[in-house]
Amino acid sequence: MKIYNTLTRRKEEFVPLEPGKVKMYVCGPTVYNLIHIGNARPMIVFDTVRRYFEYKGYDVNYVSNFTDVDDKIINKAIEEGTDADTISKRYIEECKKDMKALNVKPATKNPLATEEICGMLDMIQTLIEKGYAYAAADGTVYFRVKKFKDYGKLSHKNLEDLQSGFREIKVTGEEGKEDPNDFVLWKPKKEGEPYWESPWCEGRPGWHIECSVMAKHYLGEEIDIHAGGEDLIFPHHENEIAQSEAANGKPFARYWMHNAFLNIDNRKMSKSLGNFFTVREICEKYDPQVLRFFMLSAHYRSPLNFSAELMEASKNGLDRILTGMEKLRETEAKVSQDSLSLAEEENKAKGEALAAKYEAAMEDDFNTADAISAVFELIKLANSTVTEESSKAYVSWLKEELERLCEVLGIETEKKKEVLDAEIERMIEERQAARKAKNFALADEIRGRLLEMGIILEDTREGVKWKRA
Repeated sequence: MKIYNTLTRRKEEFVPLEPGKVKMYVCGPTVYNLIHIGNARPMIVFDTVRRYFEYKGYDVNYVSNFTDVDDKIINKAIEEGTDADTISKRYIEECKKDMKALNVKPATKNPLATEEICGMLDMIQTLIEKGYAYAAADGTVYFRVKKFKDYGKLSHKNLEDLQSGFREIKVTGEEGKEDPNDFVLWKPKKEGEPYWESPWCEGRPGWHIECSVMAKHYLGEEIDIHAGGEDLIFPHHENEIAQSEAANGKPFARYWMHNAFLNIDNRKMSKSLGNFFTVREICEKYDPQVLRFFMLSAHYRSPLNFSAELMEASKNGLDRILTGMEKLRETEAKVSQDSLSLAEEENKAKGEALAAKYEAAMEDDFNTADAISAVFELIKLANSTVTEESSKAYVSWLKEELERLCEVLGIETEKKKEVLDAEIERMIEERQAARKAKNFALADEIRGRLLEMGIILEDTREGVKWKRA
C-alpha cells in the first residue's frame, strides 16, 4: 500500500508502527455552527481511508477531536447571549447528526479540548523546562520556533522567510515575543471568556497545543497517520510537529495526509469568505449518499469544484449502482441453480479481475475515483451477464462482492424506501384503476401530472414502480 506523505512529498509504502494496527488522528471541526460541505470532505475521505484499512484486516484506532474552546465559539455565545459551553455542545451534536447522515463511522474517540487542559498544561511545562517555550510578562506562553531546528519540514517553508501572521488570535503582550514567528501555547483570559488556572496566568490554550496533547493521550507519543485538510499544513500541523517532537523527543507521525480544497466557482469554500453551503442545505436537495459519492468521485489530493451539474452526475452515477444492485437482489430471490456454468466461471474471473483493479486503485494512495470506475465495470458486468437463467451461486457472488466494495466507500447499496404522501398514492391508485378500465387517456394524463410533480412511473411485470426524477 502506497500513501502520499506530505512530509516527504512522495508516495511511500505504508509500514505501521505495530503490525496489524493503525493509529490515526484526524483534525476535527471547531464547533460554532453547522458544518459546511468543505468540512465534510476530510470527514468522508479519511473515513474511507479508515474503512479500507479495516477491510484489509487492520485494527484502526481512529481519533478525531472537536475544538470546543475558540474565539469563534465565544463570539457566537456573545451574539446569542449564552455561554460557550452551550454553543459547543449544541454544534457537536449537530455535527454528529450530519456525520451519521453521511455514513461517517463514529471515531474510536472524539476528545474535547476543554477536557484535556491538564495534559496541555503538562506539555507546556515540559516545553518550558526543555527551553522550547517561555512565558512573557503578561503570562502568555510562546513556543520558541528557532530552538526547534526542523521547523518548516512539513510545509517546506524557510523559517527566515516567514513572517508572523499565524492563525492565532492576536493577544495583548505580543511585544513580549522573542521572535515574530514564535506562536502561542497559552494566552491570558479576556473579560467574559472561559478560562483555566495555570502557573502563568488565568487563561486558555492556544489552538495548536490541543491536537498535540490529544493525539498523545489517545494514541501515544508516535502515531502512524495524521490527517486533515491542506489548509492545516501551515501553521497548524507544522506547529503540532514542533510541540510534540520537542516535548516527546521522538517523531510525531510517520505519514501526513492532506485532502485538497473543495471549491465553489473555483475559489476555496469557507465560512470566512461566505461562499459555502452547509451539509444540511445540500441534503435538503440531495440524498446524503449523493454528497458522499460526489466527494469520492475525485482523488482526495485533487481540488474538487462543487456545482449542481456535478451533483446531478453523482446522483445519476449512484443510481446506476443502486439500480444494478436492486436487479441483482431481485434475481437472486428467483434463481435456484447452485453450480456455476462454464460461462459464469469465465465471467466470475472477469469480476475477480475488476475487484483486484479496485484494490489496486485503493492501494495506490486511496484513489477512490478509479475504485468507483471498477465498481461501475462490475455493475456493467452484472447487467450484461445476469438473467433469470443465471445460477444463484453466480448472482450471489456478484451481489456480495459489490456490497463488500461499496461498504469500503461508505455507499449503502439498498435504495431507501420513500413514503409518498397521500395525494401521490391516491393518484397512482387512480391511474391503476383507469388502466384496468382501459381508460388509457386518463391513465396517461395522470402519469403526466405525476411527472410534473417529479415522480417517474415504471410499469414492470412485478407491478408499478416509481422513482423521483
